[in-house]
Formats: sequence, C-alpha cells, structure tokens
Amino acid sequence: MPAEQHVLRGRSAVVTGAARGVGAAVARELADRGARVALLGLEEEALAAVAAALPTPALYRHVDVTDDAAMAEAAEEVRERLGDASVVVANAGVAEGGPFLESDPVTWRRVIEVNLVGSAVTARSFLPQLLRTRGYYLQIASLASIGAAPMMSAYCASKAGVESFAHSLRAELDSRGVGVGTGYLNWTDTDMIRDADQHAVLRELRAHMPPPARKIYPARYMADALVTAVERRAVTVYVPRWLRGVQVVRAALPAVVVRYSRQ
Repeated sequence: MPAEQHVLRGRSAVVTGAARGVGAAVARELADRGARVALLGLEEEALAAVAAALPTPALYRHVDVTDDAAMAEAAEEVRERLGDASVVVANAGVAEGGPFLESDPVTWRRVIEVNLVGSAVTARSFLPQLLRTRGYYLQIASLASIGAAPMMSAYCASKAGVESFAHSLRAELDSRGVGVGTGYLNWTDTDMIRDADQHAVLRELRAHMPPPARKIYPARYMADALVTAVERRAVTVYVPRWLRGVQVVRAALPAVVVRYSRQ
C-alpha cells in the first residue's frame, strides 16, 4: 500500500534501540508507511546509517535510555525537529544468560535497568507529546514476559516487568486518549539471539523447547506486524500469532519449561 494511504503519513515516531535488529526494522517500516522517525540508541554510527537510508525525514541521537536527563533532551530535540511524537516504540533491550548464582551482579542489574527502567524513562520523556497528539505507545515485550526460562533470570524478570508496566500505563492513559500496546515477540534473527546462541546453555535451552517455540523469525517479519499494530492502536500484538494461545496456559509454563530443559 502506498505511504500516502497510511495513517502514519506525516506523523512523527520514536524508536529506541533503533541501531539494528527489530528496532532498525521497525524504523524502516514506519518510514515506508510515511512517518518521520527519530532513532535513539547507543550505537551512533549504526543509527546514522539507518537514518540516512530512510525515505522520510529522520534524526538519530546517541542516548542511554536509562538516563533521565539525556532522554528529556532527546525528546525536546524530537519535538523541535520533527514535531510532537504520535508514536513511541520502546524497543531498547539487552540480554544475558547463565546460572543466576554465577551471574555478575552489575551485568544482571544492567539488564533490568535497560529493559525495564529504560522503558519507564522512555515513557516519562515522551508522554507529554503523546498526550498532545493523543498518540500511541508500544512496549516491546517477549515470550519471556509470559513464561520464564532457566538461565535467563534477569531478562525474564525485566520482560515480565515491562508487561506489567504497560498494563498499568494503559489503565492510566486510556481516558486521556493515549493508546498503549504490548508486543510479544518470539525468537528473532537479531544480534542478541545470535549472541545467545554462542552460549551453550542458551543454545541448549532453545533446542529443548517445543518445536514452534524454537523457530527464529526475520526482524522484518516482526516489524511488519508491529507497525500494523501501531496503525491499529492495538492493545496487544503477538508475533508469531500462536503466542496469543500461550497466554491461556501461562500458569503451567514454568513446569513445562523445566521439563523440556531437563531432556
């Protein structure tokens, strides 16, 4: 569908963690559908390359999503250069795997700070703009939000946290015209997952998951579904779609995961 037919045409969108992977793919999809895009993240050269390739006006900024002051400055730059954001996609995230008892406390805490605290800082920085535009905030969650897995305690805790955060935010903002959605993603072909496969424990964990749960999906496939959810102001989006059914049996998932991890 041509960009001029999309509801995103001429609107401003913000994507965190936009240097690569799902974030970069979402930024491209938003721009392909006519949005001006602000790309935020820590890899300046990669951000610049993604921004330069977009077909619509774009800006990029090197910023740590856990830094309140820096994110407030980034939000002001977005407002001045692209106009108030109508869409914010909180995608920035990191992962670390291994036994909790042997984990480095600083690294473990950093996962929580980037994934959970960073999402809250992102929302706090851009909510004034979203309130003015009656916009939409999409929180990127994970299959890990629904069912915890061994050897990924920090990541699972952070993704369960962002799911709850999005639920709370939705309840607060619904009456004020701001939509809040949660994107549940399975394994995606990104550097994070490739790095995970370098760790034997994570590689074995995925190998012992049920066949549908171990498949890896292209980032562009994820982005198409996520941006369609943005257009529809969806409350939830599951990629792949079968993840929706996992919500029904989530109470039983810890036992199932343990059983598969022992095989």
